[in-house]
Amino acid sequence: MSKFLFSFGVIASGLSAGYLIQILVGKGVCTLPIEIERLRKLLIKIALLFFNPVTVIGAIWSIRITDPKIIVLPFIGIFAMLLGGAWALLVSKPLRLDRKATGSFFACGFYTNTGAIGALICFVFLGEIGFALAAIYRLFEEFLFYTVGFSVARLYGSNRIERETGLGPVPLIRSLLRDPFIFISVVGITIGTLFRLSGLQRPEFYSMVITLFVPLQTILLLISIGLAMKVNRIRHYLRPCVAISVVKFVIVPLTVTLSAWLLGYREAGNGLFLKVVMILSSMPVAFTAFVPPTLYRLDMDLVNSCWLFTTGMLTVTLPALYVLIHLV
Repeated sequence: MSKFLFSFGVIASGLSAGYLIQILVGKGVCTLPIEIERLRKLLIKIALLFFNPVTVIGAIWSIRITDPKIIVLPFIGIFAMLLGGAWALLVSKPLRLDRKATGSFFACGFYTNTGAIGALICFVFLGEIGFALAAIYRLFEEFLFYTVGFSVARLYGSNRIERETGLGPVPLIRSLLRDPFIFISVVGITIGTLFRLSGLQRPEFYSMVITLFVPLQTILLLISIGLAMKVNRIRHYLRPCVAISVVKFVIVPLTVTLSAWLLGYREAGNGLFLKVVMILSSMPVAFTAFVPPTLYRLDMDLVNSCWLFTTGMLTVTLPALYVLIHLV
């Protein structure tokens, strides 16, 4: 219960703080030294370019798992993303969503919050090893964000916007190579792996650093999300919200977890592999889902509503996950 309360407390406090700042600034009660959008980007950069690589390096450094099945873990992450996007497109038909709403609904199914929330849950429920395995699970995630996610969403946007963004194969590859978030993420995993293979002992203080940095990183990311939340739009999109919740919390986790089980993950890493897969495949819509609809002028209110609704569903899914991972 304490682990659940801590996880939910971090999530709720981060989102609430960001939303409260947004409200106070909007009503003129207080002012910020920089505009809200610049503050959001600054918080994201601090979290992903400083806190995240430090924690990833330390967590992977301490890994003591030699099971070769760990190589398959990032491909299971890819499978989960593709499955969520495919089911979203399938479910959009009976919902009778228009073209732009379908593009946004795909983004909600495809982009999953395995970072800010998923990695935190793995850390709190499973410890440092869970956090390290989450980083490996997410290894190709950002690459798919830009390639598959942007490409499919673009099909549902206007042709004019497509020409303006110029996301052809060559510019896309160039932008991926230059993206600091992808670069730093890969560098962190690489350095952590090299330290692990070197045989050097990780300093004892590093455990305290990780214990402090993981929730701080999550809080910064969630504050940035809270700064852009629009709570009053959700009532107009209840059917898509319920539908995407079924995809995110039932169809995808059941399919992905069963697949991992059949691959022998029940025994891999004393069951830790399967537990990480179960947690990360059950996470809500990621805030990254807002990016393609912003670029291609899709239905932003639908994304906002589905993101908020599925994040709120954590009040149900977190206790369920905590029980399930102890049954595995």
